[in-house]
Amino acid sequence: MLLPPTHLKAELIEAVRITDPASHLTSPSLTGDAVALWAGSQAQQVLELIKDMPGSERYRCFLPGWGIRVHSCTDQLFEIAFCFRCHGARIWGRTSPPSSEARPSTRRALPPLSCSADSAPVFRTEALGLLRA
Repeated sequence: MLLPPTHLKAELIEAVRITDPASHLTSPSLTGDAVALWAGSQAQQVLELIKDMPGSERYRCFLPGWGIRVHSCTDQLFEIAFCFRCHGARIWGRTSPPSSEARPSTRRALPPLSCSADSAPVFRTEALGLLRA
């Protein structure tokens, strides 16, 4: 799967359970509940797995159940929703190709990420608490 060039800047990924799959046909951003966080090398491993996914033909179903939000140290880079029926994906964000771009998200922003390895576990705990609030 082709990822935006900024995937190399990823420091944090939120795994998102999409609450209304049909809304993503016209949605301005990925909506759902964050259920897990991956930081640092784990985030890069997740993106490598996604990057290695083969492309597929386009189908009409696109009812995504899961997605990810990818963050750098300072801001959100992009979002991806995945449909496991048709193997399709939709990318949103400033760094995605123009044909995939959507309006800015109105979600609450995560606190700034400190890029040191020592602070990652603390950030994950704080961020997950904010996301579930």
